[in-house]
Amino acid sequence: MRGDEGFASRLVAILFDNDGVLVDTEGYYFQANREALARFGVTLDREAYVELFLRDSRGAWDRLRARGVAEREIEAARAARDRRYEELLGAGDLLMPGVAAGLEALEGRFRLAIVTSSEPAPFAAVHARAGILQHFELALTREQYDKAKPDPEPYLCAVRLLGVPPERCLVVEDSERGLRAAKAAGLACWVVPSELTRGGRFEDADAVLEDFGAVVRALAGTNPR
Repeated sequence: MRGDEGFASRLVAILFDNDGVLVDTEGYYFQANREALARFGVTLDREAYVELFLRDSRGAWDRLRARGVAEREIEAARAARDRRYEELLGAGDLLMPGVAAGLEALEGRFRLAIVTSSEPAPFAAVHARAGILQHFELALTREQYDKAKPDPEPYLCAVRLLGVPPERCLVVEDSERGLRAAKAAGLACWVVPSELTRGGRFEDADAVLEDFGAVVRALAGTNPR
């Protein structure tokens, strides 16, 4: 765990990743991508998904290009993937455990922001159901910056918009790409692994905690374990 006993008292802002930290959507995105690729005879397993999407942020469309699939077909597959993802979102339970109560406990003590690689449409669809956006003063989605995580730009942009010194910010992430983005931006980062990212390489994290409740307890000055 990073920091001395005064770490939480010096914090001003907490920047949360969205998928896998606040909302339990990553498994649905995995399923939508897996189904889209399966139509072309390409298998996307969990390990490949974590490597391509959550570690390197490359996506899997190059697997279709390697088979000679035309770009117009890939764009059609991408659109079908997005429709299927939104369909899955409409049927699932979305909030991660402990998030609703945790945000209520943190709001007022810290400035809260979301920094996500999610596109605006699925982000809006998720949060229309999740009902937690009122806790955040800022939500950055993919169209608001040029380079996605693991590039530091999303977090640098959030810090700039909030007007908070980097040393007074904390990032909460669940993936290796998110951790790399936060550290490249010069920010403290606590990782709460999701079901898909457990077992990831999080040696550079300032803390690795088991769930959202542990984050809240740590910020209250108690032992998160």
